[in-house]
Amino acid sequence: MAPDYIFSKTLRSAFSRLFCRYRLPVEALQSRWFCTKRLTSTSSSSDDFTVSYLVNSCGLSPEAAIVASHKVKLQSLVKPDSVLALLREYEFSGTQISTLVRRHPRILLADAKKTLAPKLEFFCSVGMSRLDLAKTVTHSQSILDRSLENHIVPSFNLLKDVVHSDVKVLGILKCNPWIFRQKLSKTMMPNIELLRALGMPQSSIARLITYYVQIVMKEPESFSQLVGEVEQLGFDLRKTFFVQAMLALSGKNKTTWKRNEEAYRRWGWSDNDILSAFRLYPLCMTKSEKKLMGTMDFLVNKMGWHSQKIAKCPHVLCFSFEKRIIPRFSVVKVLMLKGLVEGEKLSLSTIVAIPENYFLNKFVTTNLRLVPELLNVYHGKVDVQDV
Repeated sequence: MAPDYIFSKTLRSAFSRLFCRYRLPVEALQSRWFCTKRLTSTSSSSDDFTVSYLVNSCGLSPEAAIVASHKVKLQSLVKPDSVLALLREYEFSGTQISTLVRRHPRILLADAKKTLAPKLEFFCSVGMSRLDLAKTVTHSQSILDRSLENHIVPSFNLLKDVVHSDVKVLGILKCNPWIFRQKLSKTMMPNIELLRALGMPQSSIARLITYYVQIVMKEPESFSQLVGEVEQLGFDLRKTFFVQAMLALSGKNKTTWKRNEEAYRRWGWSDNDILSAFRLYPLCMTKSEKKLMGTMDFLVNKMGWHSQKIAKCPHVLCFSFEKRIIPRFSVVKVLMLKGLVEGEKLSLSTIVAIPENYFLNKFVTTNLRLVPELLNVYHGKVDVQDV
């Protein structure tokens, strides 16, 4: 015989709000929802039991539990209790369990021992931490819907054959958990075979999949057009920049490209300047218009660098504005004003790209005797004009 249960005040309050919202008759408030009663085998009892379990055992809100109860009907505690116990064993937090069940309530009906446990164990066996596993599954529960032998393991091995590392495969999965919903042999592999046939090195293919897997998941026809477009712009398929150019010209980045073209033109860049900058550093066309305009304004109007000089060193636009560009160029500006360095002889690349310890030694430490405030300028404690 099923146990008695009583709805909490929170649950009664939620139902009360629902009745008020839909203007149900007063008699409804006296219905079975607010009564202490014994479970029976009727459909209504199953609904009551499901909602109560979702609230009390899974941590759903009463409203969310009502919605979820339309997707799953619990008849006993055996399967759902086993599922929850397994998730806790794999260190899923209460919030993660609640989120997972709210999004995919039917997981409570899975066979924890035969279906779920082997999949969780597989991911742990190839090096995924339980913390990362919980995050990944919570974000994309559909991973657990796939067959371990027929889908998960073959997909993992296929990716590993390309990137040659369990760690890199797990990195791809953590950033793109949706990828294991795909049949990679039909979606990704035709595009990889095209790149191989055209002569792209294995290292570049691995880089493409590791960092930009969404590109290689395009439909083969669209992917082939993208590759052709990048080739026409003069990129060498054997070079790393080919992969970055694919990213810049792919999907939503095409819209970003058009906005950035207009932004660069406002700073006096010609079409040739833009294309040349793109060829030098393709990622300069992937940043937001706000980022580019802010950086250009700082470098040109506040630091005094010519716009055309930036066009010849476009990767400067891709560094952190607050952490790299402002502190370094502020120091250089002070040194230029003091006559300690000549701007025309300085390379933008030298200023922005060298490691921090080299920059501090070359531009700050060696000049502290003459400009004691230089370190404070670097840390943003003193403005350039105050030195």
